[in-house]
Amino acid sequence: MKSMTDSFTLKNGVKIPCIGLGTWQTDGATTNAAIKCALENGYRLIDTAAAYGNEASVGKAIRESGIRREDVFITSKLRNACHGYVATLEAFEQTIARLGVEYLDLYLIHWPNPLQYRTIWKQATAGTWKAFEELYKAGRIRAIGVSNFFPHHIETLMETATIEPMVNQLKLCPGITQDETVSYCKEHGILVEAYSPFGTGAIFEVPEMKALAEKYGKSIGQICLRWSLQMGFLPLPKSGNPKRIAENTQIFDFELSAGDAALIAGLKGCCGEAPDSDNITF
Repeated sequence: MKSMTDSFTLKNGVKIPCIGLGTWQTDGATTNAAIKCALENGYRLIDTAAAYGNEASVGKAIRESGIRREDVFITSKLRNACHGYVATLEAFEQTIARLGVEYLDLYLIHWPNPLQYRTIWKQATAGTWKAFEELYKAGRIRAIGVSNFFPHHIETLMETATIEPMVNQLKLCPGITQDETVSYCKEHGILVEAYSPFGTGAIFEVPEMKALAEKYGKSIGQICLRWSLQMGFLPLPKSGNPKRIAENTQIFDFELSAGDAALIAGLKGCCGEAPDSDNITF
């Protein structure tokens, strides 16, 4: 990747921008300003979710930006309470209405095994994916995928699926590399997206990262995003700070050494742990 205009190509041929703006824990004016700033700085991938409660704000900001709909890659995710065939179809229509768009570029199952479906998650996932496939075949979603899925979740999904997931969005940041899941996804041609690439802020206090920032003459955030790309991940940084939003695009003029990339990967525990998708409490 050499610039913000570069992209990854999904297994169905759809191109997805190499960096996106995450919108978790933002809404209203904050979301509006962040998205407009990001689009002005060259971002073309905006990531939201029904559970974030900000789809309407995201859609409004994109419309007001003046950027053509077809030039912005919009991702959203299915809410945990809406698994199953009928509930998924209804939830999709609600997401489309809130965003104010006719189609999604990418739709993900947010979590594989939410609490309310704990005893029937396999059946619920099968029904959800059937709905995803129908919407995809109808042209209402350009690509379909999952989030927080481990290999056994994908294997279970594929027992009834006819289309493999194209994306798996995971918590990936320094010290959290989820090697087994990432390797599985790469073997199956599933693009890995990295949410919380800054470890929800924890990474900015890590001494080793401060030293690397000084060594390369870059910010810690830029080091994290460069590392993510070199690992083959598509990072989804979140920020409402205009300076940092712009700064996060300036990661194409340097490369981390193999040793430094390995050092970052090995910072176990500095950003907590990866979530256990089979034991979430929501």
